[in-house]
Amino acid sequence: MLICAGSVGFTGAPSLCALGALRGGAGLVTLAVSAAIYPIVAGREFEAMPHPLPDEDGGVGESAWERLSALAADADVVAAGPGLGRRPGVAALVRRLLAESKIPLVLDADALNVLAGAEPALAESKAPKILTPHPGEMARLLTATAAAVEDRLRTAREAARKFAAVVALKGARTIVAAPDGQAYIVPTGNPGMATGGMGDVLTGVIAALVGQRMPLLAAAWAGAYLHGLAGDLVAEETGTAGMLAREVADAVPRARLAVQSGPVPGPIQILS
Repeated sequence: MLICAGSVGFTGAPSLCALGALRGGAGLVTLAVSAAIYPIVAGREFEAMPHPLPDEDGGVGESAWERLSALAADADVVAAGPGLGRRPGVAALVRRLLAESKIPLVLDADALNVLAGAEPALAESKAPKILTPHPGEMARLLTATAAAVEDRLRTAREAARKFAAVVALKGARTIVAAPDGQAYIVPTGNPGMATGGMGDVLTGVIAALVGQRMPLLAAAWAGAYLHGLAGDLVAEETGTAGMLAREVADAVPRARLAVQSGPVPGPIQILS
């Protein structure tokens, strides 16, 4: 799988996303980052394979497309967004990815923020895609107020239909919805997970499951479920205060074993 993430000031996001993917079962993870942060990222990666992309003011932009598309040719899923920043070049690169990708996309964070006001790029993309916004990112995508997205089930379903994508609306009890209205409420997770980097890990976990040939809807709710359960396992050991995203990533294999050995409560399915 391929991850495109990070920029100056956000050098941890690529590594956390890659760690989530590896702990989620991805066999090979290629980590595409701006040349400006490549030395930092490459210096701490052992399992993921960092590759530098052309730099635009500390991050990536449309000039990175040729190299990124070449890397994507060898991937089965692309995850993009964590820490990319909101420069115009990022928006151009994400729109290019949506327009030309033939493989599944998992879009998070700044890959969604830069599309606010340019939603047709999402709806018109033929690539299979999963979007993983938190409420603020969702409000920007839908050009709505924060209050307007408080009905989380309705909002997730509306976004899934509008953008022709599976949507995982993060928060207390993540909601995962498909364009046909089918939806799941994920019962795992805890308040200790409302800290930086948790969403980056989730993006990696979901993308890893897509790369293991899970259908997009199943990969989204299963990834959110495992991520939340991993957080619950960490909380049992250390409490919720001071939980770290990398600790949750490291607990994902234990969460998967817990599900396999069962019984554990499953997600709540809401039919269309």
